[in-house]
Amino acid sequence: MITVDNQQLSGLLEQMTLEEKIAQMLQLVASYFVGSEDDGQITGPMESLGITEETVNQAGSILGLGGAAKVIQVQQDHLKNDRLGIPMIFMADIVHGYKTIFPIPLAIGCSWDQELAEQSAAIAAKESAVSGLHVTFAPMVDLVRDPRWGRVMESTGEDPYLNSLFARAFVRGFQGEDLTNDVSRVAACVKHFAAYGAGEGGREYNTVDLSERQLREYYLPAYKAALDEGCELVMTSFNTVHGSPATGNRTLMRDLLRAELGFDGVLISDWGAVIELIAHGVAEDESAAAYLAVQAGVDIEMMTSCYVKHLPELVRSGKVEESLIDEAVLRILNLKNKLGLFDNPLRGADPEAERAIVFCDEHRSVSRELASQSCVLLKNTGVLPLQAEQRIALIGPFAQSKDILGSWSWMGAEEDIMTLDTAIQAKAKITSSNVLVAEGSGIDSITETQWKEALDVARQADVIVLAVGESSHMSGEGGSRADIRLPEAQLQLMDHLRTLDKPIVTVVFNGRPLDLQGIHDQADAVLEAWFPGSEGATAITDILYGEVNPSGRLSMSFPHAVGQVPVYYNHFNTGRPQKESEPDNRYSSKYLDIPNEPLFPFGYGLSYTEFKYGEIALSAEGITTDRPLQVTTTITNTGDTAGVEVVQLYIRDITGEVVRPMKELKAFSKVLLQPGESKEVSFTVTEEQLRYHHSDLSYTSDTGEFAVFVGANSRDVSERRFRLLK
Repeated sequence: MITVDNQQLSGLLEQMTLEEKIAQMLQLVASYFVGSEDDGQITGPMESLGITEETVNQAGSILGLGGAAKVIQVQQDHLKNDRLGIPMIFMADIVHGYKTIFPIPLAIGCSWDQELAEQSAAIAAKESAVSGLHVTFAPMVDLVRDPRWGRVMESTGEDPYLNSLFARAFVRGFQGEDLTNDVSRVAACVKHFAAYGAGEGGREYNTVDLSERQLREYYLPAYKAALDEGCELVMTSFNTVHGSPATGNRTLMRDLLRAELGFDGVLISDWGAVIELIAHGVAEDESAAAYLAVQAGVDIEMMTSCYVKHLPELVRSGKVEESLIDEAVLRILNLKNKLGLFDNPLRGADPEAERAIVFCDEHRSVSRELASQSCVLLKNTGVLPLQAEQRIALIGPFAQSKDILGSWSWMGAEEDIMTLDTAIQAKAKITSSNVLVAEGSGIDSITETQWKEALDVARQADVIVLAVGESSHMSGEGGSRADIRLPEAQLQLMDHLRTLDKPIVTVVFNGRPLDLQGIHDQADAVLEAWFPGSEGATAITDILYGEVNPSGRLSMSFPHAVGQVPVYYNHFNTGRPQKESEPDNRYSSKYLDIPNEPLFPFGYGLSYTEFKYGEIALSAEGITTDRPLQVTTTITNTGDTAGVEVVQLYIRDITGEVVRPMKELKAFSKVLLQPGESKEVSFTVTEEQLRYHHSDLSYTSDTGEFAVFVGANSRDVSERRFRLLK
């Protein structure tokens, strides 16, 4: 594909009027454009923008229109109206799949499988690109420690190291190695810069107040990983950072993102974030909001019109230098050039190929595999796996529900979804009379008729499979919840079923870690399914019947109760830590009514087999800059089923210049073991892995003692000590 050079782009810029340049900095949804048949993807408030048809015709990009024929029509109509023939960029939130929907990102994080994550992003890109899209607003790499926040479902969890690995994998999958010539790829936009996941109280769009050291140590690594992988765009966050809203935060965007981290791509606001500078209280009107955002380096304003209405006058009055407009527009033009749009404005849009590629069997197979690796077995007293000859009572609001895609599954269609009852019947190869189904309750309501019918069905069964959870609208953007238990109606259903004293297998569908009190303590087995995507029901059934041995491990802790939140494994110690030897010591850092530790810790997950860990062996007692440390252990499958263990290595800096976490994930290895098989697993620990941000923000390591932990999760580990020497 032919691209133009920088001189040609500069020449194009010189031909543009000031208004045409500023129009390139405007992004609108599909309903504004002639030829669009629908509103497109709406992800924020629809307010009247008060802009002219001429401005719409000159707009630089469009949000949320999918479908090759639609995109081709709108692009061609746009090119007829644009004086200089500058094509638009088509963007959308393709977060975990286009038409083939994969598990939500939080679930993908639980696979601990970067290759499958990259493959899922590549498939999402392929389906998006052939359907006419050029940019996806993904990956979201916000570190999250508060499950009350609805958008936790878009994150890969609470750990900066694991999040960084997935950030890189997603960017590689979306963009590939040659974005210009590979029209099956799309440009990636990392979001939300910065620290959006740290909102107070887990409330959407809320204030973030954290130290510079916290920002750099825990929240920046995953953004940096995406940038280092070549991510083409960055989206601003809605929240404040150090007291200033991100979208108007010059220090954050120009000094940190561009100057320090070296980002030279396109910076786009989130939906309406520019005009929201007024509500934040840092801009008195739209003109002031436009001024702050452009000074901060925001290139594209999404779905508000502060730029097009006010930047022309701000430039002509001398308050804003036109060079700021030029640098922003040049970045936008450069992105269009990288995408090959000047040579081929339609890029990969192809209605015929779209019909063959989108939601094809090959893509669905990968969705099924990733879903099966993302499910986490939280409890099993021996009732799983199920046997084909068993009579199953499948009960609950998700027994026949197609609401299993989760938020941000814009193009996913319920008519393509297999329900859990159908999948179980197909898997077990038994008649419908041996799979008895009752709803039992709704998501948040229950009637006497419902639970009595459920009891009648359950009495006829050998095993009850209880399918419960949140609706997809209970998480995602705007889905913050103060009470993260299952709705009371579903807890009542469990209480009724428990009176029968029959084995209960609970399958939980949700977009966040939940308080599982009333479920985990009453069920004989609990399978965390998340929102598993297009092939979720089949993948879950593969696990229930033992055709797939569960290998998912939590990428985010599950609390005992919401009062623990935020609860995360890599926390600091206190001056009065609770000691196992003094459980009743009131004057220690503890709760009187629940444990300090989460119900299920980071890295946790069960298997249908058992793994035994050998002693940890160290290659030396000390480590230097030039001499890394080898940490070795032997893992044995002591059960009678082949299984995958995720061997995890954590490190603690015993004494630091500032307080250091109790554990930090530094490496892991997924190991497949046959029954009775043993394998040696070895990790290399380097001095670089021991560095952290000191009080002066220098990024160095300290000599002294360290603990290395190896085990099945962040809680169940063995420990050895070594020293860093210099």
